[in-house]
Amino acid sequence: MTFKSMTGFGKATQEIVGKKIIVEIRSLNSKQLDLNLRIPYLYKEKELELRTEIAKQLERGKIDLNIYCESTQETLPVNLNKELVKTYYHELKKLSEDLNETKSDLLSLSLKMPDVMKAERETIELDEQEWKEVKSVVNKAIEAFQKFRDDEGKTLENEFNTRISIVEKLLNEVISFDNPRVENIKNRIKNNLEEVIDINKIDKNRFEQELIYYIEKLDITEEKLRLKTHLDYFKSTMKEPGSGRKLGFISQEIGREINTIGSKANDATIQKIVVQMKDELEKIKEQMLNVL
Repeated sequence: MTFKSMTGFGKATQEIVGKKIIVEIRSLNSKQLDLNLRIPYLYKEKELELRTEIAKQLERGKIDLNIYCESTQETLPVNLNKELVKTYYHELKKLSEDLNETKSDLLSLSLKMPDVMKAERETIELDEQEWKEVKSVVNKAIEAFQKFRDDEGKTLENEFNTRISIVEKLLNEVISFDNPRVENIKNRIKNNLEEVIDINKIDKNRFEQELIYYIEKLDITEEKLRLKTHLDYFKSTMKEPGSGRKLGFISQEIGREINTIGSKANDATIQKIVVQMKDELEKIKEQMLNVL
C-alpha cells in the first residue's frame, strides 16, 4: 500500500523504572513538514536527534508530537530533619503549657513545619538506557500513526478511483456525442446561409475552406485524447509512494483539458457533461490536499 493520508494519529504507552511514558502524534495537511515537539526538559538535549528521525519517517504534514512523563512511585524519596522536628516539638509543647492548651497532636504539627522534609533532588542527567526506551515508545507511536495514515489512504484511494471512473464514463459520453456534432454544425451553417443567400451565388470552394477553418476551431479531438491520457496517468501515479504533489499537478492538467472541451464544443449537451466532469474533479481536488 503506497497511498497515504496526510492526517493521522498514533499513541503508545510504556512503563519504565519509576515512570510511565506516553507518546502521542497528530498531523494535519501541510505543503511542507511543520513539526512541533513538546517533550520533558530531561529529554531536551535529544530534540534534534528526534526531529531528524521523525522527518525521515513522516515526510510531510503539520505534525504535533507530545511526550508525557508520569511518575509511578507512590512516594518521593525524602530526607527527614529529625533534630529540627525535635526542636519544633519542644517549642510547641512549651508554648502549649504556657497557654494552658491541651492539644496533644504536636508531632503531626511539627512534621508540617518548614524545612522538616525535603525531597531528594532528581538527577538532571539523562540516562542513555532510559532514552533508548523512550525512543522505543516513540517508534511504537509512529507505527500506530503510519497505520492510521495507511487506513485513511485506502479510503482516499477508493474515493479517487470512483471519481476518475465517473470522469472516464463522462468522457466516453462526450466522444459519442462529438461524432455527429461536427456534421450537425456543418448542416446548420449551410441551412442558415441558404436562408439569406441564393445557393447558386455561393462559391462552393470558398465555402468549404471557410467551413473547414471554422470546424477546426471547434475540433476537440486532441483534448479528448489528452484528457484520456491524463486520467490514465493519474491512476498509475496513485500507485507511487508520496504521490500527493504529483497528483495535484495532474489534476490541474485534467481540469485544463475539461475546460477547453467545454469552451470549444459549442454544443449544449457536451457542455452539460463538462459541468458534471468539473464537479467530479472538484471533489478530487478537495481531498487532494490530504494526500501525502
